[in-house]
Amino acid sequence: MSLDNILNNWSDYRKAAEDGGFYDSEGNHPYEHRWTMSINLDLCNGCNACSTACYAENNLAFVGKERFEKGHAMNWMRIERYWDDQEKDYPEKGASFLPMMCQQCGSATCEPVCPVAATYHTPDGLNAQVYNRCIGSRYCSNNCPYRVRYFNFYSYYDDAWPEPMQQQLNPDISVRDKGVMEKCTFCVQRIRSAKEKAKMEDRAVRDGEAMPACAQSCPTSAIVFGDTLDENSAISKLWKKHQVKRNVAHQDKENPEMRGYRIFEELNVDPSVMYLERVREDV
Repeated sequence: MSLDNILNNWSDYRKAAEDGGFYDSEGNHPYEHRWTMSINLDLCNGCNACSTACYAENNLAFVGKERFEKGHAMNWMRIERYWDDQEKDYPEKGASFLPMMCQQCGSATCEPVCPVAATYHTPDGLNAQVYNRCIGSRYCSNNCPYRVRYFNFYSYYDDAWPEPMQQQLNPDISVRDKGVMEKCTFCVQRIRSAKEKAKMEDRAVRDGEAMPACAQSCPTSAIVFGDTLDENSAISKLWKKHQVKRNVAHQDKENPEMRGYRIFEELNVDPSVMYLERVREDV
């Protein structure tokens, strides 16, 4: 294809975008929904109820200690621990916790590198994964700055769920075989169920109707989930309260209530998870 044809095609593409086609005039996806999450680190106590619920909901295999030590972990959601007092051997305030899962980036770096388009962007703003299309190149994992994509090294279903434990598997989710990548999906099966129910009843999806397992199981309600395109949703109000605009990622000293930030926001990947910074006492 000549350079002139490429430029002409690009002009047509941009025109379609400005007319409401593939992208808007600022280059953003035209979302049907924008599912996002807020995690209050002041409320998170590191109990791991969220990650346990994620295992049960999404049919994650227990790989065992030996495989875990080799880097073959399969936890879609993990709890990162850190200590504020780095210079002390025994910090007085104990550890702080930060849940880490797929950030469902709006400009995800994992999507363009997949050679078979097994990972793609949905109209709901999610980074979806097509398991039966994945060839296991692991390019997406190498390109993910959050390290939240996992590769199936073995057929875990052979020994992960001995009789009769296979009966507790979620029938709404497939059990992945070796050779494919997988990651957090914001419990897309629950989102689809809520959307289908709303469609059958000829109404919009209500706030809180689509609830991932991690948010549902959190005992302190540290995780809030919803659609930011819904101005009346709880998540939309949280984002507006704690962030002046989408690209603000630091705490405003003049406004202590604005404590929301997004991890690696400087990479311009547009993550869909906002963390509320811990309120620390001034010493």
